[in-house]
Formats: sequence, C-alpha cells, structure tokens
Amino acid sequence: MNIAIVGYPTYGGSGVVATELGKGLAHRGHNVHFLSYALPQRLDSIEANISFHEVSVNVYPLFQYPPYDLALASYMVNLVEHSDIDIFHVHYAVPHATSAFLAKQILGEKGKRVPIITTLHGTDITIVGSDPNYTPVVEFSINQSSGVTAVSDYLKEETYKRFNINKHIEVIPNFVDIDRFRKSDKEHFRKALCPEDEKIVVHVSNFRKVKRVTDVVETFSRILDSGVNAKLLLVGDGPERQNVEAKCRELGVCSDCRFLGKQEKVEEILSISDLFLMPSGSETFGLAALEAMSCSVPVVSSNIGGLPYLNIHGETGYVCELGDIEAMSNHSIALLKDEELHEKLSANARKRAENFEQSKIVEQYEKFYETIRDQMFEASPDS
Repeated sequence: MNIAIVGYPTYGGSGVVATELGKGLAHRGHNVHFLSYALPQRLDSIEANISFHEVSVNVYPLFQYPPYDLALASYMVNLVEHSDIDIFHVHYAVPHATSAFLAKQILGEKGKRVPIITTLHGTDITIVGSDPNYTPVVEFSINQSSGVTAVSDYLKEETYKRFNINKHIEVIPNFVDIDRFRKSDKEHFRKALCPEDEKIVVHVSNFRKVKRVTDVVETFSRILDSGVNAKLLLVGDGPERQNVEAKCRELGVCSDCRFLGKQEKVEEILSISDLFLMPSGSETFGLAALEAMSCSVPVVSSNIGGLPYLNIHGETGYVCELGDIEAMSNHSIALLKDEELHEKLSANARKRAENFEQSKIVEQYEKFYETIRDQMFEASPDS
C-alpha cells in the first residue's frame, strides 16, 4: 500500500508513535509518506520506501496565525493526485483530523476516495479537544473519519464520555522496538556519569506542566535523604525547564542532577538506569515508561489514565496516587535498596514490554487499514 502519515514532529508520544509506525510499515514493504511542518524527531536516517513532505505555510500580514490546517489539507490533496495514496493515517485529532476531512471533501469533488484513519493519542482528547472552543470541530472530524483508533481502553472510554461519537473506536496500543530498547552494556557511559557507582534515577518527557517534573525532583531529594547514593538524569526539554531547575536549587540537589536535554539515543541512557519516575497528571498510555521497561528498568508512576494497565503494581514497578510524593519516594527507596526486589521487577518489566513488541502492533494497524479500505469500497459512493 501507499500510506500517508500525518503527525507532529515534536519530542512527544504521538510523534514518536507515528514515526515508528511508518518505519515499521516501510520495513514490511509499504511505501510511506510523512507529512508535517518539520522532519520528525525519530526520522533520523534515510530508509527505503520512506518519503518526507514538509508542509510549509506562507506568512502574510493578513494572518495573525498562519493557517497550517489549510496548508496541510492542500498538501494532502496534492499527494493523493500525484502519488496514488491508498490510506491517510492522521495522528492527533487537532488539527489533523479536520484537515483530513477538508481534503476528503475536495478529493470527493474530483472523484477520488481515500480512507482517513484518525488515531487519538491523549491530550488531543483530554485537554485540547475538551476546550469548548474546539469541541464541536474535534467531535465532527472524528465522526467523519473512515476509521478511528485509540492507544488505550482508557482513552477510548474518555473519548466516548467527552464527545458524542458515533464511530467504533478500535484500541491499538502503543508499541516498542524491543531490539533497540533493551538493556545493553554501557558501563563506560555509566562510569562517566557516576564515577562512584551511584544509582541512576531517570525521567524522560517534554517538560510540560502535566508531566509534573518538579515531583520527580522532590522524590529524588527524598531518595538522597534516605542515604541512597544516586544521580538524577532528566532527559528532554520544554516550558517547565526553568521551574524544574529552580526546584533543584531550592532542595539543594543540583550537584546530583544532570539535565541532558533532548536525546535521540534514549535507549543508551535507559540501559544504565536503575529506576524510571513518571508522576504525570495525564498519561493515556505511557510510551516513555514502556521504553524504560523494555530496557529492564522498573517504573514508579502515578496511577493516572493508562499507566496502571501498563505498569503492573508490585510486578513491574509501583503506581501511586497523583501527587503522593511520599508514596513515590518510599517505593523508590525500597527498590533501590533491595537488590533482589530490583532484579525481580527489572525482569518483569522487560517481560511486560515484550507484549507490546513493534511488529505485533504494526500488523494490527495493517489489518485495520485493510478492513477500513474494504468497508469504504464496498459501501455506496455517497457513504
């Protein structure tokens, strides 16, 4: 198939999933076209069967905000006309599903029919989509999609709860490349960061407020107070970076924290890590936690959204009530002090991650594409 994938290129779950899905589809022989306003973070090498189309927006004095959604719709139409696209797969409802609907209408006028798959990822439903300014458009765009998927049962139920949706939502979970994300020997790297063989605590996110990264720092401070010799590695960047740095200074832990910024080789950092902290206030699946688990790193997380489904309490790590720093600290300290417990949960984390192996999930998407395409062309032209 010729598959066009629309997503955000940013350092976040939806962009990572969209890119890795496209790469997985290309490895299975499909031709994949990526559309976005910049090159996706994980599209970092030239690969067969993959093309990238940058959606540029001309800036005119008339527009205070350049109309990216209109430019995207035009690019989608042009791509169908010149590249014989079989499926459009848009990730994140806002504004991609809306652009897809507009493109679908334009193509219909030209006698062309292309199925539109919309994948819901999380904050496009729970935060952005629930804004009254966007709700009618998001609801309409989802209902006009040929097929809809969500990355967790939690998100599926939230979508039905928050919107009047008349479409079936297929749950296809996020996935991980278990060959890339596995514990590997990076002892030289560990020694460079932790010359005194300190325990390594890690957090990976886009540093938005909802990720509650200051909770990570507070938990880490308590770990140090317990007598555990440790370092905190903070991977990523975003709007909360300054507040997190201020919290480090306030608690006097700056010398034991390393801000590593955005990293492509996250698996190398996870390979030397002993504990992954995820105190998020909103997490419909928890892709960063899954990647950590695939590298045999136990996770201590909040019990929000899809996290309790992914991170099994007492088996792969621990889940705590939102904002319960004391509980997060106590579980973290117990894990870092008890080698036998740590070894057991590390093995369980890897085993759990193997359930979400990339090729298994990519195959689910393939089957869903085929089902939706067959349904569209079996239906009447006006459907």
